[in-house]
Amino acid sequence: MDSVKKRELRSQHHHAVGNVSEIHDAPKPFLKWAGGKRRLLPKFQELYPHELKNHKIKNYFEPFLGSGAVFFHIAQNYKIDNAYLFDINEELILAYQVVQRDVHKLIPELEKYEKSYLKLNRGERSTYFYGLRWKFNRQRHYMDFSKYSERWIKRAAQIIFLNKTCYNGLFRVNSYGDFNTAAGDYNNPKICDPENLIKVSNYLKMAEIRKSSFDILESHIKHDSFVYFDPPYRPISKSSFTAYSATRFDDNEQIKLSNVFNRLNERDIRLMLSNSDPKNADPDDDFFDDLYSDFNIHRVPVPRFINSKASKRGCVSEIIITNYKHIA
Repeated sequence: MDSVKKRELRSQHHHAVGNVSEIHDAPKPFLKWAGGKRRLLPKFQELYPHELKNHKIKNYFEPFLGSGAVFFHIAQNYKIDNAYLFDINEELILAYQVVQRDVHKLIPELEKYEKSYLKLNRGERSTYFYGLRWKFNRQRHYMDFSKYSERWIKRAAQIIFLNKTCYNGLFRVNSYGDFNTAAGDYNNPKICDPENLIKVSNYLKMAEIRKSSFDILESHIKHDSFVYFDPPYRPISKSSFTAYSATRFDDNEQIKLSNVFNRLNERDIRLMLSNSDPKNADPDDDFFDDLYSDFNIHRVPVPRFINSKASKRGCVSEIIITNYKHIA
């Protein structure tokens, strides 16, 4: 995004949002996302760096954007000047940029999908879903994800529709990059939420949003920054879900991320990272304890509902790693 456009969007954000404390109904993430952080926000708030609470943090970085729940929480509750929201998933970044720039063109597209879908019976809905999923995957090969265009608006509407109507709201792709989550079974899914989308758009106007890998943004991170890393979780079982994009995030990537964490720590950047706790499956698995032995490791219980079998859903331990002292 060019600097002039960014200044215009930031000005619109300040005009629309004004004093955050005056907003009674905060924006909610507009996409469902595996591993979303809404349930962890109270714990995160306890663990945020005191520089954020004292308004000394000017820039917020989130290299694994996902649902954006942490960004929305920080933007609503703390005074920051800039946000930098990155992700390697080009479909996700496309949707965010459309909501940021053209929410009023996006809403009518979503309303069309909602009206068409909700009038169908269950069998017809399934046919409708798979037809759109097929079209969505075929059109991907003709999309230019590097340059914003009007075509992005219809694409974003498809992304949101599929996200709201697929099984468990699970964004999953195969090795070819095709979206392959099955149809969900919902009585009355909220496909279009104009009020929330407009609120989300207002908050996103303060942000730079772009596709980027976590390992190439180090040089962009300024001194007065807070960085939150929420990478694809290390699987705690063979059936655990990690396929958010066609690029797999294995242990080598986790190690590479820990190296970035260490280098940023040497620059005195405030850092927070979350991940699954390997000790849920193996009490002797010290993978993260070893990787982040020089930092603060907090273990917290979190309810998880991503498993398809209800009997295997419940509370699991997750880890939150910080490189600063916790001041309540």
